[in-house]
Amino acid sequence: MTYEVATFYKFVPLGDGAVRLRADLLDLCQQQQLCGTILLAPEGINGTLAGQADRLGRALDQLKQDPRFADLQPRCSTAETAPFDRLKVKLKSEIVSFGQPDLSPNQVGTYVSPTAWNQLITDPEVLVVDTRNQYEVSIGSFAGAINPKTDRFRDFPAYVEQALDPAQHRKIAMFCTGGIRCEKASAYLRQQGFEQVYHLQGGILNYLESIPAEQSLWQGECFVFDGRVAVGNGLAPGSHGMCQACGHPVSILDQANPRYVPGQSCPHCWVAPGN
Repeated sequence: MTYEVATFYKFVPLGDGAVRLRADLLDLCQQQQLCGTILLAPEGINGTLAGQADRLGRALDQLKQDPRFADLQPRCSTAETAPFDRLKVKLKSEIVSFGQPDLSPNQVGTYVSPTAWNQLITDPEVLVVDTRNQYEVSIGSFAGAINPKTDRFRDFPAYVEQALDPAQHRKIAMFCTGGIRCEKASAYLRQQGFEQVYHLQGGILNYLESIPAEQSLWQGECFVFDGRVAVGNGLAPGSHGMCQACGHPVSILDQANPRYVPGQSCPHCWVAPGN
C-alpha cells in the first residue's frame, strides 16, 4: 500500500476553541483511518497526516470547510510504509516551540518562492541561515548556508543575539523544513531590528518538490519528522535511517560502521567501553 502524506500549518487565533477542535479532528481522522500528529494551540494548527489518498483528501477537504482553514496549503508526498504508527491530536501552548510569548507571527519577513530562491541565496550580500537543529542540518542543507548549531528551536534567539547584528547583516534569508519555524524566526528578527528578512515559502519540502534536481542548490537529504526519516529531490524517500537509541539520523555509511548496533548505538552516540 502507498500512503499519501500531507504536512500543513497555519497561524490563526483559535483561543479556547482549540479544545473543541481537537475532539472534532480526532473524530474526523479516526473515521478516515489516518495516522500522524496534529498540534493545536491558541496560535493555530500544525500537522502531518498519512493514509489512503482518497481518505486523506476527504479529511483535508472537510478541514477546509472551516473558514479559519479555507486557505490551508498542505504539502503532499508519498511513503511505501506507514510513516506513523498511530494518530495523535494534541493541545499545546505553541504549535512550534520558540519560547517568545510576546512575539507576533503575523509580522513575518518576505516570502520567497522556490523559483526565486536560487537567485536570492547566491547574492553575495545575503546571509543564508538554516533555522533547523544540528541533527537535521547534518544530513543536508543549501550550499553555503550558516548552521546555527542549535539543539532545539528555542535556542535560536540566543544564536541571533550572539551571532547576528542588524547593522552588519542587512539581508538575511532563512529556511526550514516546511516553513513554520521561519514564520517565527523571521518575525523575531524583524522584532530585533533586522529590516531585510526573507524566508523560503513552503520550506525545503516545497523547494524539493518544485525545483528540478539539475537546477537545485540543495545538498544531501531533508530530515522529516516521520518514519521516512528523510526525503530528497521530488520528495522521494531518502536513504537515511534512524538510530533508535539516540534519535539521530544515520546514513548508509553510518549503518556500515561497527559502532552502529540497531537499537543500541550509532556513530553519533557510541560510547567506548569503560567511559
